[in-house]
Amino acid sequence: MSKKKKFNDRPFAYHQEIELTVSTLTNLGLGLGRVALADAGEERKWVVMVAFALPGERVRVRVYRNHANFSEADLVEVLEASPDRIIPLCPLFGRCGGCQYQNLSYGKQLEWKRTQVAELLEHMAGLAPEVSPVVPSPRPFGYRSKITPHFGGGRGAGDLAIGFLRQGSRFDIVDVPRCEIATEAINASLGPAREEVRRRAAGEGIERGATLLFRDAGGTVTSRYDEKVTEEVPLGGGETLRLSFLARDFFQNNPFILPAFASYVRDQARSGGARFLVDAYCGSGLFALASARVFERVAGVEVSESSVAFARENAAANGIANAAFLVGDASAIFSGLDFPGRDTAVVIDPPRKGCDEPFLRQLFAFRPRSVVYVSCDPATQMRDLRGFVAAGYSVAAVQPFDLFPQTRHLECVITLALPEYCQA
Repeated sequence: MSKKKKFNDRPFAYHQEIELTVSTLTNLGLGLGRVALADAGEERKWVVMVAFALPGERVRVRVYRNHANFSEADLVEVLEASPDRIIPLCPLFGRCGGCQYQNLSYGKQLEWKRTQVAELLEHMAGLAPEVSPVVPSPRPFGYRSKITPHFGGGRGAGDLAIGFLRQGSRFDIVDVPRCEIATEAINASLGPAREEVRRRAAGEGIERGATLLFRDAGGTVTSRYDEKVTEEVPLGGGETLRLSFLARDFFQNNPFILPAFASYVRDQARSGGARFLVDAYCGSGLFALASARVFERVAGVEVSESSVAFARENAAANGIANAAFLVGDASAIFSGLDFPGRDTAVVIDPPRKGCDEPFLRQLFAFRPRSVVYVSCDPATQMRDLRGFVAAGYSVAAVQPFDLFPQTRHLECVITLALPEYCQA
């Protein structure tokens, strides 16, 4: 057995309680405050991170970890509360790690998310463009159309927890009989599914570390990973896009904000005067098909063959004839395209980790007229932004969308343009 790592007791002892004032929120959803320390006769400010503490609050906290230049602590007591603090809707808030902001009024959540995008742009990319106000979700609760509760394994129902990771833990699961950010249709399905899991656990046993899936498509919930589902996305002007995909596949999980989100991406891609569109992480075709009517031709590129098959099926189902979908080799993602870069806009919506270097090299070599970069992790987006600036692109617009109310997450759309084409 490995020896337990000794606690670093500098500058605070384990579980030492201290008081501090929270000055800001980090992009991880943590309250940040500073404590004065006397170091070699000089006073300096030491950063302390505290979950569920809000800006402006005076709090008492209990330190549980010291790092090289900051400490982490648990909230013990709010001594002076923020006027924006509210009572969380979910009784599990603070224990379940799924939400970070249920104790903060929704209007302030939006303000802080806008601030965090601006700070990331400045500190990670060295840029200070105007950041538009965050587009709010039409539903601050009951919006999430896909959830994946976890549970343990073995035999015996006992106190089997079926839910999500506990705040601050990588292994401990909090039992969640109802999720307030999930749709009502999902919550109606959650109870029977939990009973079935416990019945199986009491009988033949269940697989350790298993996961349930609930996907709500238009009020119909499936828990089968390989089941085909269909989502309708209104795009305005009487146009509605019908998209089919597998329940397990990636698809934006807030259908209520999706029409405004997809329409904005389409409009930004068209705003630079491009004639053609490439959707470089097209999945089942959301952005490519939502934009097809305003471009001469559209191409979607995706490394997943099954996703490309669905994109082609969706194009046919929606009567869209000017969109083609290609299975792209990661080493030559743009090689099958005959669009000239100067007349092309590219939409990219990469995974949370952002774009890898080989993809960016190919993108910059293709040199599209403009790029609409959609990201669920603004931190990796800002990291990639440095490469765009070095390649000659400038930021034309920054628009955050709150696809994930009550959590630290958001979606940010940054439009980039090549001045050489705009001036031509």
